Amino acid sequence: MKNRIQSIKKVTDNPFLNFYEMKVLNKNEKVHNYYMASRMKDGKVKALTGQYPPDGIVIYGVHQGEDGLDRLVLVRQFRYPINDYIYELPAGLIDEGETPNVAAMREYWEETGLTLHPVKVDPAISKPFFTTVGMTDESVATAFGYASGTPSTKGLEENEDITVVLADKQEVKRILKEEKVAVKCAYLMLHFLNSKEGEPFGFLKDFIEKE
Repeated sequence: MKNRIQSIKKVTDNPFLNFYEMKVLNKNEKVHNYYMASRMKDGKVKALTGQYPPDGIVIYGVHQGEDGLDRLVLVRQFRYPINDYIYELPAGLIDEGETPNVAAMREYWEETGLTLHPVKVDPAISKPFFTTVGMTDESVATAFGYASGTPSTKGLEENEDITVVLADKQEVKRILKEEKVAVKCAYLMLHFLNSKEGEPFGFLKDFIEKE
């Protein structure tokens, strides 16, 4: 495939996310400007390196209560781009040197106070997928697992405004109908709604690896 990127210029210099101006060729080989954001450090955006490591991890965790009900662990978080609260799955950035599962367990405890017990799945499911590829090269891996413990916000940073929600199927339905929801969270909520009680990972039956 012919390289359609002529140049990439880093416009900002921020800690976690930066803005880039690109000169690119369209399908008719005409030059035009394109703009994108990236979390990659030192200007090593994925379009230049051809490497696509996950920037972050999103966690589909299920808490099984003594009443026999499965509850999906969600976070209700204030997000400045929409100036409002939105429901999401617990998630976070992968630190240098971390594997996605290690990052998932760390982020899970920091955001929810719960312990994540990962379910081992086929790499085809846990590999990184792109988020909003029209505006960023960010990609996110997915971890699946059971959650144990009592929710707590003691691990939150000062600027994080998060409430932990253990949502049974009725509450998940209500949230989907009435609340703002992140898209990757919404699709996994639909899987949760269609799972059998006690079998929250049934939709992954062909992808769960045996120990």
